[in-house]
Amino acid sequence: MSHQSMTSNLSFYISSVSPLSSPLPSIRRLSLRCCSSLSSHDMEAKPSQGLYPLHRCKTIHLVRHAQGVHNVEGEKNHEAYLSEDLFDAHLTPLGWQQVDNLLKHVKASGISNSIELVVVSPLLRTLQTAVGTFGGEGYKDGLNAPLLMTAGAGNSDRPAISSLNCPPFIAVESCREHLVCLLIHLLHNWHLLKSNFFEMFLFLVQGVHPCDRRRNITKYREMFPAIDFSLIESDEDVLWKPNVREEDQDIAARGVKFFNWLSTRKEKEIAVVTHSGFLYHTLKSFGNDCDPSVKNEISSKFANCELRSVVLVDKCMNGSDPPVANYPGKIPAGEDLPSDNQK
Repeated sequence: MSHQSMTSNLSFYISSVSPLSSPLPSIRRLSLRCCSSLSSHDMEAKPSQGLYPLHRCKTIHLVRHAQGVHNVEGEKNHEAYLSEDLFDAHLTPLGWQQVDNLLKHVKASGISNSIELVVVSPLLRTLQTAVGTFGGEGYKDGLNAPLLMTAGAGNSDRPAISSLNCPPFIAVESCREHLVCLLIHLLHNWHLLKSNFFEMFLFLVQGVHPCDRRRNITKYREMFPAIDFSLIESDEDVLWKPNVREEDQDIAARGVKFFNWLSTRKEKEIAVVTHSGFLYHTLKSFGNDCDPSVKNEISSKFANCELRSVVLVDKCMNGSDPPVANYPGKIPAGEDLPSDNQK
């Protein structure tokens, strides 16, 4: 199945874009099945909205992780992304402040009460963002609930976070960040290659950013005991390669498959905590049948700790949710010939 045909099976529409504002505007449950720049006459004849069965729709809250140490160091010097010191980057103190503000937003808006599942990329910065935003209260003695995060996990000064009164969390590899090859960076910085060829060659052998390489799952289970890592088959990171770059179209295809998987879940409202590159390249696959301004709402780049809520529409019956809100009628049965019936 081609990447284009995969995206035609799904559509979704941005219902709100706001990492910090409160309260959240009411969610508009529209799918992204719209047309561009119609005249008033055409608007009367052609629908500019999508109409889909409610049980084929899910609300997805997309979140990019908060500021990580790699964001700060990379902003100062792009070569820092190649440093092993940034392996599986953790959140900065500013990043944790961003998480605290997003937590206030999801509570004030009511999102935290409606989410049935949190899906998270298994990297330290996304795990920290997810539990800090959607987790339970701080741990107290006597609480009979496993910890979502142990105290001080991942070079943080944060207290333990409990799993009490919060949705289940599940880690999924398919929403991880993509792999960035140094060769592309060198082509944009040719003077660096000419001035120090040997050093750049060593970096080229190293290839990609250590901040995107994850720890062993065994270690994550120690830091985040209540998160479900059962969908991850390998304890070690077998997906991160030191000399291979995942092409943009490949991460987009992986992202579409991830959304296809979301459409098969039983939960109707899901939070996904992931990465900028994954979101940007995946979301560019959607909205091509929309007005450009609507497509831009979907596919523009995410800020750190930004949340966007979208409605995911399963147009090819990937899922099997029953239409629980529908009512069949004719109870009790009786004659119901329509008045405009043509004999």
